[in-house]
Amino acid sequence: MSGFFRRLRAIPWREFAGDAFSRAFLAAQAYCAVHVVNHHLCSLAFVRGPSMLPAMNLAGDVVAVDKVSVRLGKVGPGDVVLMISPEDPRKDVAKRVVGMGGDSVTYLEDPGNSDASKTVVVPEGHVWVQGDNVYASRDSRHFGAVPYGLITGKIFCRVWPLEGFGSIDSKQSP
Repeated sequence: MSGFFRRLRAIPWREFAGDAFSRAFLAAQAYCAVHVVNHHLCSLAFVRGPSMLPAMNLAGDVVAVDKVSVRLGKVGPGDVVLMISPEDPRKDVAKRVVGMGGDSVTYLEDPGNSDASKTVVVPEGHVWVQGDNVYASRDSRHFGAVPYGLITGKIFCRVWPLEGFGSIDSKQSP
């Protein structure tokens, strides 16, 4: 037998295979842990656009999203939520909850052109959401009350940019 094959047989293949399997198993466990935290506990989201000015920046903010509160029914008026858009289910949108099921909500129909207002009663199992910037927001004024099941999380903290860290308040300037 040649020297090459002798050296090849001397390599501890079982040790290498066991070590590789151990590392792959550890990587799979880490992936599962990240998946559970991201989909069921909390995650990060990038939110941009004019609808939530001045609470969120036009160019975009990275926000922390609490996913447990939604399942426990701990979402209420004043909370900023991340939800599946009722107009385009491929998009997520951030809006402020204005009313819950059974609440009466009064809103301006066309705030840029008239002072005409309308009052609606939010159906049970639904929420009324609006953007903080009523002049540039597509919200419940356009598509009506939103089923509670479309809410994917409650935004609780701004992560980036750092100058507004932690604050998601409608009175804050960008």
